[in-house]
Amino acid sequence: MILWGLGAMGRLMARMVLADPDLKLVGAVSRRVSESRAAGTDIAEVAGLNRPTGIAASPTLAAAVEKAGGAQVVLQATSSLARECAPELQACLEHDLDVVSIAEELAYPWAGNPKLADRLDEAAREAGHTILGTGVNPGFVLDTLIIVLTGVTGHVASVYARRVNDLSPFGPTVMRTQGVGLSVDQFREKVADGTVVGHIGFPESMHLIAKALGVRLTAIEQAREPIVSKVRRQTPHVLVEPGYVAGCRHTARGLVGGKVFIELEHPQQVRPEAEGVQTGDYIKIAGYPDIEIKTAPEIPGGIATAAIAVNMIKPVLEARPGLLTMLDLPIPRGSARRAAAVVADG
Repeated sequence: MILWGLGAMGRLMARMVLADPDLKLVGAVSRRVSESRAAGTDIAEVAGLNRPTGIAASPTLAAAVEKAGGAQVVLQATSSLARECAPELQACLEHDLDVVSIAEELAYPWAGNPKLADRLDEAAREAGHTILGTGVNPGFVLDTLIIVLTGVTGHVASVYARRVNDLSPFGPTVMRTQGVGLSVDQFREKVADGTVVGHIGFPESMHLIAKALGVRLTAIEQAREPIVSKVRRQTPHVLVEPGYVAGCRHTARGLVGGKVFIELEHPQQVRPEAEGVQTGDYIKIAGYPDIEIKTAPEIPGGIATAAIAVNMIKPVLEARPGLLTMLDLPIPRGSARRAAAVVADG
């Protein structure tokens, strides 16, 4: 397989693939490699591994394919947006490769860009290859896990889920998109101009759930509100004074005929423990029977996203051609064969 993108997520995925005796990493692509001091050097240096891999990062997919030979699939970790990923996906198809992407909008791209989704689906079918978008969320916690839980119900009346997480490990880009450190007025201005986006993926998750349960959503309503800190909070990348924004409470409601059928919440903030907030994932399904589960603390977003992408490689290689979703493939499963020390420590 070839890894496209050597950021934080790409590095985690590289570790997992290299620790798996059933997978083989044969190439890597980075848009920054041509100007990086690490250009042409072993990707172990980029991934923080303690042993060389014999694989040098390439500036283009064509160069990686030429070096690698025999690659079957690409793990794409370059963007959250379907329109930005599309040219890369097309390039993968042209090089006779399947794709597993962690772009949030690719979890169900018909939600936001149906014409693009149809074009990608047609291109993948014509090429005889498969494209899948997945991740921890969307891709698992607020959709696939919910869908699996409904498998033991006789009837589903409504779905509610909430994911509370800590933004502290993330860098400046995420802080900007969540409005961390802004005044309340600045937060509202940047929500209005699209700078503060909150969570990417609510429409995708909602349409995925609705499709699985056999209903059609008639509307989706979203709201983004500031989480205002009462105390001083600090991370390596941001300082939040009392009265300023520590994060974004993003909510969404999926309606069927004017009635709320799916309600999702994703409050994200830095240092939630500073005000006694515990992270976690919470799901409530009203029906016959009612189902309620929770995990605390949260399922770790970075590690889980890398893991589910790697875990879906084999199902994608065995799947029918086309642009698929998690609904089209077997339930995700991990591996006991990976070397834990390599995954955790490199």
